Amino acid sequence: MSTSILAYSLDSDIATLAMDDGKANALGHAMIDAINAALDTAEKSAKAVLIAGREKRFCAGFDLEVMASGPENVRRLVSAGAELLMRLYEYPLPVVMACSGHALAAGGLLLLAGDARIGVDGAFKIGLPEVAIGMTMPVFGIELARDRLARNRFTEAVTQARTYGPAEAVAVGYLDETVAPDALIEIARARAAALAALAQPAFANTKRKERAATIAHIRDTLAADSGSFDGARSG
Repeated sequence: MSTSILAYSLDSDIATLAMDDGKANALGHAMIDAINAALDTAEKSAKAVLIAGREKRFCAGFDLEVMASGPENVRRLVSAGAELLMRLYEYPLPVVMACSGHALAAGGLLLLAGDARIGVDGAFKIGLPEVAIGMTMPVFGIELARDRLARNRFTEAVTQARTYGPAEAVAVGYLDETVAPDALIEIARARAAALAALAQPAFANTKRKERAATIAHIRDTLAADSGSFDGARSG
């Protein structure tokens, strides 16, 4: 199954989900729904999932038009995004992110939700700039960052809203490695194939146990924290 903004393909047990909205690959309801539908399909027929962006753009975060359209619309979109991130974070199949360019805000969180993250070299920005633009980070974003980022870089990355080039993003923990743009998909597919070869359900069960404490905390706080999803400035 494919849509105008997400292409789905299955080859050698690897399901590839290629995001391309022709712009910045923002996470709006249509993109979130398309990814969820593709994950439904992959879970039945694949052994690993590869999520890729368009050239020079992985994901620019939540759809800004929705984020500027009122508190209730913001809460609906960010809640849907949080559920997608949690689904990826505890997805039973290995998930490899092929970061083809800029990955900001929810795009940075997508990287944190993956099992392996391969990025391209280049003049790209990766990170969580929410505080710099006057938005309070939600608990689910903070906890994903706490789990995946280097401990000594956590505060600068989250509370201080620092963004990074790809090479530094490896040191901070958004990416596992960087490669030349023309090698990205080949190397990401090789990583997905290696992970697909791991025994199931041992992989899924261990992944769930590894992340259980973070998952439980996010689930326990998600409803109460939704009041901060309105993009409110300080306070």
